[in-house]
Amino acid sequence: MRLMKRLKCVLLLAVVIRFSVGCLAGSVTVQGDVASCLSMPGRHDFVFEGREAIVVTPDSVADGSPWIWRPAFFGAFDAVDKALLQEGFHVVYYDLTHGYGSPSALLAGDKFYRFAVDSLGLSPKTTLEGFSRGGFFVLQWAARNPSAVACIYVDAPVCNLLSWPGRQRADLWNDALRLWGIDDTDAEGERLAAFRPDLLQRMAAAHIPVMAVCGDSDTEVPYDENMKVWRDRYSDLGAPVELILKPGVGHHPHSLENPEPVVDFILRHQPGEKEKHYIRYRGSLSNSFHKMQYRRKARVAFLGGSITEMEGWHNLVMQQLRQRFPYTEFDFVCAGIPSTGTTPGAFRIENDVLSKGEIDLLFVEAAVNDDTNHFDYIEQVRGMEGEVRHAREACPEVDIIMLHFIYDPFIEDYAEGRIPDVILNHERVANHYAIPSIDLAHEIADRMAAGEFTWEEFGGTHPHMMGHKYYAAAIASLFDEMWSCAPGDTLKAHALPADKLDDYSYCNGRFVDIRRAEYRNGWSYIEAWQPDSAVQTRPGFVDVPMLVADKPGKVLTFDFTGTAVGIFCVAGPHAATLEYSVDGAPYKRMDTYTEWSSWLYLPWVYMFETELENKPHRLRLRVAKGNAGRTECIIRNFVVNTMEK
Repeated sequence: MRLMKRLKCVLLLAVVIRFSVGCLAGSVTVQGDVASCLSMPGRHDFVFEGREAIVVTPDSVADGSPWIWRPAFFGAFDAVDKALLQEGFHVVYYDLTHGYGSPSALLAGDKFYRFAVDSLGLSPKTTLEGFSRGGFFVLQWAARNPSAVACIYVDAPVCNLLSWPGRQRADLWNDALRLWGIDDTDAEGERLAAFRPDLLQRMAAAHIPVMAVCGDSDTEVPYDENMKVWRDRYSDLGAPVELILKPGVGHHPHSLENPEPVVDFILRHQPGEKEKHYIRYRGSLSNSFHKMQYRRKARVAFLGGSITEMEGWHNLVMQQLRQRFPYTEFDFVCAGIPSTGTTPGAFRIENDVLSKGEIDLLFVEAAVNDDTNHFDYIEQVRGMEGEVRHAREACPEVDIIMLHFIYDPFIEDYAEGRIPDVILNHERVANHYAIPSIDLAHEIADRMAAGEFTWEEFGGTHPHMMGHKYYAAAIASLFDEMWSCAPGDTLKAHALPADKLDDYSYCNGRFVDIRRAEYRNGWSYIEAWQPDSAVQTRPGFVDVPMLVADKPGKVLTFDFTGTAVGIFCVAGPHAATLEYSVDGAPYKRMDTYTEWSSWLYLPWVYMFETELENKPHRLRLRVAKGNAGRTECIIRNFVVNTMEK
């Protein structure tokens, strides 16, 4: 509903409306029908209950008529407001600048809120925006009206009137005391502080999300006396608060040159957004919460394919974590390799992730690659269980989050009411090991079906940054829920099921050095392999040691101990058909050429045998004859499911 369709009471106001289109600042005077003026996009100035009010109407109002409300300093450092206006928000101002968050100011705010909701038709859930002293009003009003708040953005906020204005600013201090109706002697302690326990507890009980931007060198409203105290106490209650701390910056300039982190925060906390996520809450993330909040040192790893490797969701999650835990030293392990699913992941997790040290939080994803690479349901379970169980055996306290991304075939599945088989198979692992998971494919399919955006606008399998923001928003929602109570005092190892889902899962998958093999003419060890053509390669699979065969018939032998054996190779335009034998059995054949090999040296794991006895074995491997032009085998690692180091 457009803003002014419900503006009956405004017609009773004797007001002058100033109006201008397309901006927040500057206006021209217009007199006449208030309702018709305010129904138009642009800025509208009026007086409500004796105070200045401004409403800026967007060109296209977003569903639910969202609004961001400032009680002070309209138009100052307004990058966030302008960005939200483009998103369909109303930008609203009601002048309570000199109210000091006093009871009378809060009452005035209550009346204006009811006017905005009941008469202007704005959302019952407002986004509050408080700069400097405006922050004090915002935090007080939110504690008084928690059910009316979607989220809060404060910037260098006053959180304690003893800090600002304080007694050193006698005129402002006396004005604040007058409005609060107290004497100077009654102002001690935390009576005039927004971080009073009763106020924080009311907000925390409602899980009101808060984003703060502050300069760490602010001498006017010192961070240590204001937002730091507020943030630390609120976070200790398990309430969602994020902080961007600007090093070397004072009270000004406010806001950010790039407002995206704040805008993204506000958008993901609007009413109805959380209900669009498909999150399965299992187990606990309390260990990572404890380490980030109290130990202030944490290692977070991202294991997956190209959607994880590219700039996108994992960068946004890194940013979120730094904002949630601004004092924590993070080590981020980015272990995405394009085209790889859970079978490669299970064998490379030790080298690419666990070798970096103890992991505190691990993200795993592979639905797209496990499906598009045509791994069957057995491999999908064995690979994912291999990743998860290996991680938990190596790091018993590690928290794990499983993600399912979207690609073209999944859209049709969800349109026809089916959950893709690969997601069901991965979910078996998540259930067995009590791991929270997010079906992002389902959410994106639903949003497209509802007309929010098209597949092209989203960016397809490898999303535009807009698409990655939907992924990151769902992860943030999971954090909000699973970190919604104070972290425990101690760490607790996750229970590891006694039985595996599959006895042959790759829970002990490891790389084995190619120099362990024995070979003669026809195979060669190349220290820094390069392709002999312009065919594309992947990072990490060029200029590295490779074991290469380019002639048929020459045998390589490799001794190992374990239940499964294979190779991690690159399959390019000359990829061979291989013949292999384990323990003298008849040779079997495997074609290593893929549908992508004509233009890419594709990293690929080929498993030769996967259900062996756990004992010593010998692999014999050769390039098959009779396939001219397809005689190339390029091995980076042997892969073995083994207890041996």
